[in-house]
Amino acid sequence: MADVALARPAAGRAPGRLGGALLVVEHHWTWYRRNWRSTAVSSILQPLLFLLAFGVGFGALIDGTGRAAQATGGVDYLVWLAPALLCVSAVQTAVFDSTYPVLSGFKWQRHYLAMTATPVSPAQVVAGHLSWLSVRIAGSGAIYVAVIAVFGGVRSPGIAASLLAAVLAGAATAALVTAFTAGVSDEGTAFTVLFRLVLIPMTLFSGTFFPVANLPAWVRPVSWCSPLWHGTELARAAVLGTGSAPAVLGHVAYLAVLLAAGTAVAVRRFRRRLHR
Repeated sequence: MADVALARPAAGRAPGRLGGALLVVEHHWTWYRRNWRSTAVSSILQPLLFLLAFGVGFGALIDGTGRAAQATGGVDYLVWLAPALLCVSAVQTAVFDSTYPVLSGFKWQRHYLAMTATPVSPAQVVAGHLSWLSVRIAGSGAIYVAVIAVFGGVRSPGIAASLLAAVLAGAATAALVTAFTAGVSDEGTAFTVLFRLVLIPMTLFSGTFFPVANLPAWVRPVSWCSPLWHGTELARAAVLGTGSAPAVLGHVAYLAVLLAAGTAVAVRRFRRRLHR
């Protein structure tokens, strides 16, 4: 990090729960506004390539066969895919920004130690990190929605609600991965396993490119555990008007539980590591 935008409150008083988290968000924003170009590939260009390759290219092929409607409920494949790609982008950003950057805050640049040397607490550091990631996911997602609209993938105002679903899925994933990273003490070799054996299969088998119902029966329960699947189902329900109210509430509740559990574990591990 180039600098840490945290200042000790007047008279050495604690800034309060919300104030401390906002100071951490300010720190991330200070860095991001100077270095946003370094994140453009992962947050904008990579999802755009997914959209062109699968939504436009592959979508044109399967729409031409006349069989895509069986899986998409009668809408174009691009329209069906667009909300799922929003969630994929959100989850990937959450995973990448909650691994090496978080480990760096403990081990290499050690800015978490600088933050908690002020009245900012470890819990506020976690809250600020997750809040900032949610803001960033929402901003990148809004740009992505505009790009999807250019290619004709937006047919309903429900795309705005699907962006909120993507932010929730990303925040839940970020909380879990942040909790995991807070327990890593080596050079981050476990992240390679996380990327290859968790993130990639989750992207492929969470109903992003084809319905989970097309998977073998024994694989489906694994997909149902994925926060990406729940986010994708929520996002599609918002755009296509599918899904019953109990199903929507179930998806929201599942992601909220993951977010709360991941945050609680992350806070405990941050406290243990920063207050040894």
